[in-house]
Amino acid sequence: MLIDTHTHLFSNQFDTDRHAMVQRAIDAGVELLLLPNIDLESVGPMHQLEDAFPQNCRSMMGLHPGSVEHDWQEVLEQLQPWFGQRNYVAVGEIGIDLFWRQDNLPEQQQAFLQQIGWALELDLPVVIHSRESCSLILDLLGDMDVKGVFHCFTGSQEEADRIIARGMYVGIGGVITYKANQAIREVLKSIDRSRVLLETDSPYLAPIPHRGKRNESAYMQHVADTLADCWGISAQEVAQITTANAHKLFAL
Repeated sequence: MLIDTHTHLFSNQFDTDRHAMVQRAIDAGVELLLLPNIDLESVGPMHQLEDAFPQNCRSMMGLHPGSVEHDWQEVLEQLQPWFGQRNYVAVGEIGIDLFWRQDNLPEQQQAFLQQIGWALELDLPVVIHSRESCSLILDLLGDMDVKGVFHCFTGSQEEADRIIARGMYVGIGGVITYKANQAIREVLKSIDRSRVLLETDSPYLAPIPHRGKRNESAYMQHVADTLADCWGISAQEVAQITTANAHKLFAL
């Protein structure tokens, strides 16, 4: 069994075939799908999908850094009460994104740290978005005893070492299948395998041979195959290792 630890299957890009797409994932051996929240508008569709597939979909709750606007404090006030109403596997997707915006970095930092506080209070892992901000986030975390994963990791060996030294995980998706990304494949060759999770980030970042198209969780086997090549083991062994890792981090 494979676990897609990061997939936005509630996205409107799946409006025409959402249930069929989930079934394709299940048929492909991806039997558990973890759904990171984005903003206020995504909460309803995310919960609806989880309710439609209670054995296969599990939700997270958080505010994506790309959705941190002037009203971020009010948004967090509306999101936080959900933790008392439903069971979530993580606080996520949270973090800092310096690719799309840098002008609101102070607000992104504040929103991130407030949600880290939720995770510590609730004893939940965090799912971290760290586009062009991995080292900054590691510095912000300092010596806080937080558990979680740096999703869509494409960083350096040094950043991977810092993450794993903290007891945290790296999430690996379709980008490792791209020809130009030999550097991250080299990092993966020497990484602690007990700290690696698989993900798709659907509908984004489809792996080869689907690059440029809408991604979906059924394509995660391509990620597992590439990681198997990096590690010199079978794809089945990759599934066993990464599934065990996901169960441990998210208490599945």
